[in-house]
This record gives sequence, C-alpha cells and structure tokens, in this order.
Amino acid sequence: MREYGLENIRNVVLLSHCGAGKTSVSEAILFAAGATGRRGRVDDGNTTSDYDPDEVKRQISLNLTVLPYEWQQTKVNLIDTPGYSDFVGEVKAGMRVSEGGVVVVCAASGVEVGTEQVWAYSDEANLPRMCFINKMDRENADFYRALEQLRAKFGARCLPLQLPIGAHNDFQGVIDLLTMKSYVGPEATEAEIPPSLKESVDSFREKVVEAAAEADDVLLEKYLDGGELSLDELKNGLRRAVISGKVVPVLAGSALQSVGTGLLLEAISTYLPSPRERGVVTAGGAAKETVEPTEDGPLAALVFKTSADPYVGKLTYFRVYRGAITSNSQVWNANQEGAERIGQLFMVRGKTQEPVAGVRAGDIGAVAKLNLTATGDTLCPRESQVKITPVVFPESIFSEAVHPKTKADLDKLGTALSRLSEEDPTLKVQRDADTGETIISGLGETHLEAAAEKMVRKFGVSVELEAPRVPYKETITAPAKAEYKHKKQTGGHGQYGHVLLALEPLPRGSGCEFAQKVVGGTVPKNYIPAVEKGVNEATHEGSLARYPVVDIKTTLYDGSYHPVDSSEICFKIAGAQALKKGLAQGQPILLEPIVNIRVVAPEDFTGDIISDLNTKRAKVHGMNPADGVNIIEAQVPLAEVLRYAIDLRSITQGRASYSVKFSHYEEVPSQVAQKIIAERQAEKT
Repeated sequence: MREYGLENIRNVVLLSHCGAGKTSVSEAILFAAGATGRRGRVDDGNTTSDYDPDEVKRQISLNLTVLPYEWQQTKVNLIDTPGYSDFVGEVKAGMRVSEGGVVVVCAASGVEVGTEQVWAYSDEANLPRMCFINKMDRENADFYRALEQLRAKFGARCLPLQLPIGAHNDFQGVIDLLTMKSYVGPEATEAEIPPSLKESVDSFREKVVEAAAEADDVLLEKYLDGGELSLDELKNGLRRAVISGKVVPVLAGSALQSVGTGLLLEAISTYLPSPRERGVVTAGGAAKETVEPTEDGPLAALVFKTSADPYVGKLTYFRVYRGAITSNSQVWNANQEGAERIGQLFMVRGKTQEPVAGVRAGDIGAVAKLNLTATGDTLCPRESQVKITPVVFPESIFSEAVHPKTKADLDKLGTALSRLSEEDPTLKVQRDADTGETIISGLGETHLEAAAEKMVRKFGVSVELEAPRVPYKETITAPAKAEYKHKKQTGGHGQYGHVLLALEPLPRGSGCEFAQKVVGGTVPKNYIPAVEKGVNEATHEGSLARYPVVDIKTTLYDGSYHPVDSSEICFKIAGAQALKKGLAQGQPILLEPIVNIRVVAPEDFTGDIISDLNTKRAKVHGMNPADGVNIIEAQVPLAEVLRYAIDLRSITQGRASYSVKFSHYEEVPSQVAQKIIAERQAEKT
C-alpha cells in the first residue's frame, strides 16, 4: 500500500445497533475495493474483522478492527466496532481517531436502541456521518419506514442520496439521485430509472439539490436564479453540508448481495472529511489548544488501543495527527514521561500485519512490544512535547468476583488480570479488603464473560465468576459489660489472664475505639497492649454472623493477674474472649452498605424504574428532568443492586444508564437479617 497525503486519507468508523450488519458491510467494502480476494460471512466465521475466536463463537464483534483499503486515489482506514452495548469502550476508541462515521441501519428493524446511542456519541464528538440502510434483501425490509424513523428521531437533515429499487426478494439495486441513474445487481449495471419510481425520484432529487445549494452562497444564488447545478457542484455543496453537520446522507443496499457497495465507497471518499479538515484538541495546561494536522511538523500520535497478542506480545495501535513516525526510531511518551523504542511498524488489516517503513500524519499504524505505553498516551519528540486529549471511556458499572479454578490458575491470575485491564480500559480490577475477593468490573455480564473466556484462551487461566459478597458489618445497640478469666494449670508455669471490659455503641462510621481505666495496677501496664490486640483481633468476627464489628468503644476497666502465670498471650486471649461475650450481650445487629444510585433514563421509563427501585428497598430522593431525560436519585442497599445493570437494561431496552457511589452503613431489617445469618451459618457448616 503506497503512502498518501492528508487530503487523500479518510478515517471512518462503522457504527450501529448489534446485528444491523456492520461486519458484513465491511466485508463487502473490502471485497469491492480489492483489498480482499474473497468476501467472508459472519455465519461462516471467516470475516476479516471478526477473527477473534470469541467473536467467531458468539457471531458478534467484541473488539474494534482497523480495515484499510484503497479506492480511487484515496486510502480509507475503516474501523469496524462492536454493536453490543457492553463493548462501547471500543466504539468510543474508534470514534476518537475517526473524522467521519457510517451509521448502519437494518432495513427491517429500523432505528434501534443502539442506533440512538451511537448517534448520541457522534453528536457528542461532533462527528460528520452518513447512514447506510442495509439488508434491503431481508424480509419486511422497508427503506421508507427506516428513513422516516431516522428523520423522526434525528431530524430532517437525514437526506436520501439514493432510493432502492424493490425490497426483500424483489430488491434489484439503487437509484443515485445525483447522477439520476439506476444501478442494478452486484455488478452495479447502469439502467434506466423504473417509470413507477420517477415521481418519487424527482421529489427527493429536488431536496438533494436544495441541500447542496444551501451549503454555499454562490451555489444558492445560481440555484435561485434558476440555473442547473452540475454534478461536481452538487457533490461539493453536499460535502460542505455533511462536514458542517447540516446534512446526513442516507444510502441503501445489501451487504450480503454486494448491492450498493460501490456507491457507498464513492460516498465515503467524496463526502466525509479528510484528517486535514479536523484539528485535534490537546490536553494539559489551562487553555486547550488544537493541533493542526501537518505532514512536516513534530510528531503527535495518540495510542487508542492496546492488544495482548499471545504470539506477538503487546500490540499498540496509534493514530498520527502530525508529523510522521518511522520504524526503528525513538519517541517520547508525554504521559509516562519516558523514552520509548519503536521497532518495526505495521499497517494492520484484521489479524494481518504488513510491515511499513513509516506512518505519516492522518494515518493509523501499529507497533509491537512497547514497554511504557498504554492506551490514551501521546507519542511525540522530547523537545516538542504535546498531550492529545485521550479517549474518554465509560465507567465500569457491573462487578463480579473472580475465583481461580486451581492453584496453578491462582498463581497466574494477577498477571492475566493486569494484561486484560491494559488491553481493555473499561475493565477494572481491585481487591475488596472487607471480603478478600478479587473483583472485576466492566460494562455488563457479557463483557465480563468475554473477559473470562479471553483469560482462558490467551493466558491459560480458568476462572469462575460469581456475584461479589456484600461486605456486611456488625455492631451493638446497647452498652454491655463482660468478664473473662483465662486460667490453665499445667505441669510447669500455668496460664492466667483476667479482664473486665465495658462495651458501648458509637455513631455510624466511627470505627472501633479502645480505652483503659484500670486503677491500682489490677492489670499491669505492660499487659494492656496485649488486651487491646486481643480485642482488635476479635472484632474481625462478630457474634451474629461472623462479620467484622464496627462502631463500638471497648474500655478495659478492671482485671487481675498472677505474678508467675500471667503473660501477654494470656491477656490477649482474655481480651478476645471477653469481647465476644460482650458483643453477644450488647443486642447485636447487622449493618449493610447503602449506596447512592443515579439513574439517567428517558421519561417513558421513569415510572417502571421507580417501581423497580421500590422493590429493592430503595429510598427515592428525587427526580429531575434534563434534556429529554429524567435523572432519578435514590439510596438503596448494595445487596439489592449487585446485578442492576441487567435489570435496568431489561426495563429500558438498554436506553438508561446509572452510576453507584458508596454512602454509609445502615441496620439491616430484621426479616432480611435472619435470612443473611441463616445463609452465613449454612456456609460455614
């Protein structure tokens, strides 16, 4: 593949709801452009982009894939992204390094939840885009219904540049409203426009001409004066309108039949912006600056993906915004503040890697075995440092506990988890100090299941995922006094330690305190730390269900000792046993963690969400409308929302999002506490 200048490169991300056919569209494009010799099928598991064994098994994309091809003096880096919402981190990464997008819509299903989500992300990123209504050969395919849904949801700027000829079994080809010709079959054979569609074609053509004219004052003047706009003038006007976001072209076709693919290739090169037309915002410093894309400036490249390849090692994908990067060179990592040795550079297409001498501004490349560099880092020269604003990944909301299956798995678990979280920034790994469990957090159940499968395949680590344990605590509600005498007589020295403790409850969040009011040396000073140590160790397991004890004050006020038989260990045992007796007498209760939950959802689902929260013992604090959505704020026991990501997706068809933050501990209602205590006792037996 030859080198291209900034004007002749397009970085385009494919976006859609899961199942709309992005991967099939990418296959059809690569085949039509001559980048591949055969067209793979998702059902056969032989597509260029879904090469990962997990993707083949599930028949959905799990990772973004870079698919470069050449078309009429233009190089296009097509980025195929997952449609399933659990893998939205990959979508955000793909969008971050693209200047334009193609939103794929199924002609039978129309606008779906995922379509709305990727549209919102595109608006957020101010990304010029076009729509491709795919699967025109499917049963119940209806171009005009899908178009109407697009216009109803996203406005009249969704403008068809093509109309289909027929649908389902009668789908034959498409009519181009600019050239006013029809293109039939996979070979795009030119034909006359069917007379039955002439009226519809003329009507839509007029709208296209108007949109093109409105984007340019000179064209508008010519149009208003009754002049005929040439094909080039129409294309230039539409290009301006697309880049400014005033028009979203709508195209039609069938990826599986390769109908409409050539016109889609043409539209991508013609209407979507080149890297030169979009600067990149840099991070750091009070004022945000924009790096102007140039081929001869100092290097500025953003790392947008890291892949842990079991054969190559770590593969780092980067996008060059300014300057160039060459093989066997040295660069500076501005985020890690260290030098990085660059080995052989690659152009990647799916799983194939083509060695290249360098990667120039506007282009995407990859390099293996970098030591310091992680996703989101900027590579630049040391003498001309810059930090490009990194990809903003969504927060991890769904957590499960990771349990290795064998001792060998346990030994390799830490390394595997750190490599996984390096590869996928939306995966977070932490150890829960209260329960002792290793917790992995992601964007949903499928996300974590895929991560567990990847651990087996890439790192040979087998794990089981379970709902995390809730870190319950225990405390007392009434003051209590307890006495314990540890006395043993053996052949030699005996054992003797005698303490009297006073226990009292403290306010929530106070922790545990220890004090002593021993008078007259009944417990020698050198034994008091041992008593405190015994008391502290005993707070690790309470009297109700062996959960840690919090919010109590323990006071050592009396005791006795033996001049020969007493020792530190004796007083430690006495302190621990006295505390256990005191806890049982202090009317103990169970405490559970309460979290603040914030749900953002469309207004239609508000009632159902609040009803569901009420079944989870939640206290709804308020509901605030904002930009067509409602923000519901509540406090709810953590135990009730461990799998809330699944529940909320079910209630809202995936249209809502939420965040959770720890608030405080609260007493567990008695009927719930009895059940927890019974389960805990059954666990230990």
